[in-house]
Amino acid sequence: MTAFFQSLGMSFEWAWFVATIAGILLIALPLMLAVAMIIYADRKIWASIALRRGPNVVGPLGLLQSFADGLKVFLQETIIPSSANKGLFLLAPIITFTVALIVWAVIPFQAGVVLANINVGLLYILAASSLGVYGVILAGWASNSKYPFYSAIRAAAQMVSYEVSIGFVLIAVVLWAGTFNLSGIVNAQQGHVLGIFNGFGFNPLLFPMAVVFLISALAETARAPFDLTEAESELVAGYQTEYSSMAFALYWLGEYANVILMCTLNAVLFWGGYLPPIDWAPLYAVPGIIWLFIKILVFFFIFSWIKATVPRYRYDQLMRLGWKIFLPLSLFFVFAVSGYLMLDRVGVPA
Repeated sequence: MTAFFQSLGMSFEWAWFVATIAGILLIALPLMLAVAMIIYADRKIWASIALRRGPNVVGPLGLLQSFADGLKVFLQETIIPSSANKGLFLLAPIITFTVALIVWAVIPFQAGVVLANINVGLLYILAASSLGVYGVILAGWASNSKYPFYSAIRAAAQMVSYEVSIGFVLIAVVLWAGTFNLSGIVNAQQGHVLGIFNGFGFNPLLFPMAVVFLISALAETARAPFDLTEAESELVAGYQTEYSSMAFALYWLGEYANVILMCTLNAVLFWGGYLPPIDWAPLYAVPGIIWLFIKILVFFFIFSWIKATVPRYRYDQLMRLGWKIFLPLSLFFVFAVSGYLMLDRVGVPA
């Protein structure tokens, strides 16, 4: 894209700057539209599972319901509690929303189509996504209310617990791919199993890691059955209790942007990303971004299906799953993967 703007007579510096801004907008604007549509899809899936109709009034088939909800919160008054720390209270949702957006910079949508194709893309995602907990903690503390504060403490413990197992899962993926670059990880999955299937998830050693990552992604995004930070029966609405208007909407948008991100990471790390599921030449005629989009939708359907059918965990169950099951399991498979790769690539010493 930089070369295109240079061909219009711009210097390299200005061409790079304009190309970067254009790339950011090409990701951020469709992402915001996708968040609106994915909220609609989420509600339709829940309604279908519960034998209800879901949104069907605003716009054709109810497609404009998310935009009507957005307009409603935009027109509401922003109320800040008198005892709240006003600066941090307003900063918290901005942090959550910003972190949800910046992680998309290293996601490869197609071969060569990525805003920042850095060699440590996976480390960048792990570092940036872990910053999201600060938005929740600041909201809970700055609200100066006991229910948001309880929620913030829960969120901190929950995110730390499941980021540990996610970290070991990513180590297994990096060991097999040999790179932290997300495009390199996708390319390493081409013909990975039997020379036919594109995806680490088809590998018996990495399939359990794909399952652990999927469940941990639910916990990281506080989706049911791990939505204990927003448990209305105990915490009113959790860390969002004192928020209204666009401050509340930023949390809403950030939460769904993170859900789409986790669906994308599931596809990129384990199921071939922009590659077709089978390494067969005619399938490559379909643009890679279409394959990635299909996989994201499949994982989002799984997220919604789980939310509509699985009851909420108790907090002790959530902690036990993270520390006593996922942590030992992911550690075991890191050793198993590294041992197999050593034998396969180095061989058994004589």
